[in-house]
Amino acid sequence: MLTFLALASVVLLGIVPEQTQGIVIYTGWERHALVGSDIRLSCSFFSWRWTSEDVTFSWTYRPDGSRDSISIFHYTGGAAYVDNKGPFRDRVEFVGNPGRRDGSILIKNLDFSDNGTFTCDAKNPPDIVGRPSSVRLLVFEKVPIQAGVITGAIIGVVLGLLVLIVVIYYLMRFLVARRVFSLSVRSVTGLWPAALCQSGLCQGLKQKPEPIPGTDTCVAKLA
Repeated sequence: MLTFLALASVVLLGIVPEQTQGIVIYTGWERHALVGSDIRLSCSFFSWRWTSEDVTFSWTYRPDGSRDSISIFHYTGGAAYVDNKGPFRDRVEFVGNPGRRDGSILIKNLDFSDNGTFTCDAKNPPDIVGRPSSVRLLVFEKVPIQAGVITGAIIGVVLGLLVLIVVIYYLMRFLVARRVFSLSVRSVTGLWPAALCQSGLCQGLKQKPEPIPGTDTCVAKLA
């Protein structure tokens, strides 16, 4: 009877128990760094709810070639806790902002042995259901040139050559057009006295033949 009354009150008053929704966590996919340098590993999340005061972040680390993960960092209750027994006990610093849903950490003084996968998990109660996100760290003595950089450089060179070819093409067209125009002006200038003579305006004036540039034809020119 009491159960029936409780259910009836929920229906009549529109009281619905608060449901847990999913949370989406984001990290980078792969990071490269040099030996002895520091690197920031970012972690953020998306949730439909306001950021809770009970938000938590947890980081774990799995070395390359190992199946086991170890806990290296945990943030809860407004305080950050670093594992005091692991390989990062003196080298991890919390640089995130929980109020902005940022759980990033800074790993200092990297070494080759730090190569591995770092996984971030976040909870924003009551949103606690979500898949942790992982980022792989590769530590090098010298950072290699990525394939995307090489591809971008090749594309840039090809585009530069195409632009250069177009510029040369239009420059040649301009020079040819200028030469043709110059010859046309000279031809018109040479033919103009002949036209005057044909109309009878140059009677009594001495004329002498002058060749038209680029042809075997001579026209009369006023002396």
